[in-house]
Amino acid sequence: MEMTRYAFKHGYILAISFISALGGYLFGFDFAVISGALPFLKEQFSFNEYWEGFATASLALGCVIGCLVAGTAADKYGRRPGLMIAAAIFFVSSLAMAFSATRGLFIGARLMAGIGVGMASMLSPLYIAEIAPAKIRGRMVAINQLTIVIGILITNLVNYSLRNEGVDAWRWMVGLGAVPSLLFLVGVAWLPESPRWLLTMGLHKKAEGILTKIGGPDYAKDTVAAIANTVKSITKVNYASVFEKSVLPAVIIGIGLAVFQQFCGINVVFNFATTIFESVGFSQDDQLKQTVFVGLINLVFTFLAMWQVDKIGRKPLMLFGAGALALLYLISAFLLQQKSPAAAWPLLAAIATYAMSLAPVTWVLISEIFPDKVRGVATSVAVISLWLSYALLVFTFPILARNMGAFTPFYIYAGICVVGFWFVWRKIRETKGKSLEDLENIFTGH
Repeated sequence: MEMTRYAFKHGYILAISFISALGGYLFGFDFAVISGALPFLKEQFSFNEYWEGFATASLALGCVIGCLVAGTAADKYGRRPGLMIAAAIFFVSSLAMAFSATRGLFIGARLMAGIGVGMASMLSPLYIAEIAPAKIRGRMVAINQLTIVIGILITNLVNYSLRNEGVDAWRWMVGLGAVPSLLFLVGVAWLPESPRWLLTMGLHKKAEGILTKIGGPDYAKDTVAAIANTVKSITKVNYASVFEKSVLPAVIIGIGLAVFQQFCGINVVFNFATTIFESVGFSQDDQLKQTVFVGLINLVFTFLAMWQVDKIGRKPLMLFGAGALALLYLISAFLLQQKSPAAAWPLLAAIATYAMSLAPVTWVLISEIFPDKVRGVATSVAVISLWLSYALLVFTFPILARNMGAFTPFYIYAGICVVGFWFVWRKIRETKGKSLEDLENIFTGH
């Protein structure tokens, strides 16, 4: 489909993408807040390394539930209602964590927050991919990653500013998530439904109206015609659909990408920065300061990824990320083993590498590669795989660090990155500039 002849309303597309991507901001908040809160939670609830790992991983377990709910609901009721439910869950869980009186209540509330994160992590990029024209889809989906890293950075800054507020500082850290949650809920109420989902439901007039608002009547007409070739009205969608022979190759690739994005290991730096930097002699104040540097670097290099993802392409960025991370982890592991504070530098470089490659590009690919008829449930299967991998990663790190040293896991992650490089090289096809309908044929082998 020739994109240059359409009169795209770029401001409208950008506004839709940013509002939907506020789910990413809350994802970043709940993901990052634990790093600043952990030193206080250890004291408040007597966390050992197992409880530390479980409290961190409980978010991911909730995410799995959220993905299971969102996948089916997104295909049955639409993308927009799912985003509204996620926003409401974020709001309630933030307050529940803040007022937790026991370890069990806190972990239960964090698991609840994970349900919202799981729903948003699946639905926000899915929704944006279905709204955005092919020419700018990579950049628009990467907005979701941008809001995630903005959420991480602002959360780290807030955590650092609250570090001297006493034993209850962690309650303010987690409770402040209620504010952006409410803004997200109000914003989602304004969003239109996904036109691709409306077409699968046979609601052609509504879909044409939204597409016209995005790119004019010619764009609406051509897009409806293109989608009609691949989409039939969906009456029943379930998880068995992803095991159909025509869909399975794309699903396996999606799962592989999701698992690699987590097992590459970078999220232990986000979630356990205080633990890692404590191992090389940093004070609590300096530990929290390092989380701010992590957030800043993450933000700067995510901007770089957004600029390059539709120019360089998805595959070259993924290959660069896997190869560079393997090398940086080996350097980090050696310096951590020597108890050298210089380990902070390769770890910050690893954050930069991840932010401009594996972090945003994995989400872009997952939002692109699945056929229209099962995109909702197939995306949820991939994202469930991602969160289960994250849960295993963050649960095991404190245990490995306590028993084998904080450096040992980074040798393991380096090896995983080498395997990931091979997987991307062999299995991933370039997707930049192609319509979702063209990609359906590429990844299902038609």
